[in-house]
Amino acid sequence: MVWWRIPEAAFLLYVCACVTLAYEDDIEIQYSDYYNEISDGETPAPTPSSTPCNSPDLTKWDKIFSMMENSQMRENMLLQYVDDIVKVEMGTLRGDLQRFIAEYERSCGAAVETAGRRMVLQLESHLRETLELLKLSDLTPTAGNFNHLEAQIQQLLSAEHTQTSRLAKLESSCLSSRSTGASKNGLHLQEVTPEEVALDEVLAAMQEVKAELDEELKSRQRRLPAGCEMALLFPMRSRRIYTAIIPDVPLALSAFTVCMWVKPTSVFNKTVLFSYGHRRNPSEIQLLLAQTSAVFTVGEEASQVEARSVVSPGQWIHLCGAWSSEQGLATLWVGGKKMASKPGMAKGHNLPEGGSLQLGQERNGCCPLSPTSGSGVAGFEGSFDPKLAFAGKMTGVNMWDTVLSEQEISQLAAQRGQGCQHRGSMVAWGVTEMVPHGGAQFIY
Repeated sequence: MVWWRIPEAAFLLYVCACVTLAYEDDIEIQYSDYYNEISDGETPAPTPSSTPCNSPDLTKWDKIFSMMENSQMRENMLLQYVDDIVKVEMGTLRGDLQRFIAEYERSCGAAVETAGRRMVLQLESHLRETLELLKLSDLTPTAGNFNHLEAQIQQLLSAEHTQTSRLAKLESSCLSSRSTGASKNGLHLQEVTPEEVALDEVLAAMQEVKAELDEELKSRQRRLPAGCEMALLFPMRSRRIYTAIIPDVPLALSAFTVCMWVKPTSVFNKTVLFSYGHRRNPSEIQLLLAQTSAVFTVGEEASQVEARSVVSPGQWIHLCGAWSSEQGLATLWVGGKKMASKPGMAKGHNLPEGGSLQLGQERNGCCPLSPTSGSGVAGFEGSFDPKLAFAGKMTGVNMWDTVLSEQEISQLAAQRGQGCQHRGSMVAWGVTEMVPHGGAQFIY
């Protein structure tokens, strides 16, 4: 039985030897096919060896396994190489930074700190001056105050640029020159000092204040005077743009005072602000602008009171017209000051009721506006002249059935006061119904 097993074992050894030789030949061929390694000379094409036996399935999977192993090995080698390079370069950079900081930190630290403190003190001084000017200036500045404020802002910006340039020069000088007395021992990375943190905070605060000042300059012209919270906007001159006032009581008056704040966009030969009239006389009461003059008429347009060179387009101005039938005295007030008066104007005359009252236009020969009329009948705007229309803003429109005193009018004209809280007895701003037409609208 043992002798029978000997030929079997010899045959199995022979088969295994054949498989091993075929596997080695395939692996060598796979290397030359996929990796194409370059040698010093040309490599002759391998001579295929004859294999006594062939096993296709086993050879295919062995090739794939060998390729994966070789690929993984090469990838690991590349990663290790990159990691070594990064470590070496980072170590070199760290050493350079430590040497740089050790050489320059002592020579530049004191100079930068001194320059930063000086810059902070100067800029804080300019900021205090500008803020004080803003607090003390009027809500709507005159041309001189506005120019002075603008000059202060420009001076602040110039100081900021100057100090920034000085600091940049100082840093450049520190970077370009070496300090001979710098210590070379104790290399360490410099941390952010409290002075640098404080300087950054001051610079950030300066930028915020600058933004607030710019916004302040832009919003000064948008703010409303005398504590008013809303205004009427007349965007352009048009016969369709006006505001009708519907009083709660008829305007049968023998004395009155009418006041308002106006900010005209532009002024022409005749611009109507306040107008009351009826069929027989469309000009019973008129408060007008004519170029740079303010005009007040009662009874008829030929009798008027005029204050010259008091109107500036784009600036808020307070106007009051007062009249008494007993003496026929008409007075025109501008900015809380009596600018012109005329006795004997419509003396003994009483204003008739049943007329129409409007802002920004003058009505000529049309039916009075009733509370239920809405926008009126067809052709309602036909009685308006676009050349008389007002363009701009208007607020604080009030009318009393008496002649106000000089002190009362001065309080109404105070820009930082609360004139809008003192409402009229006949027309009260914010209480009496006012109906905008066309493009007129309330703004807040």
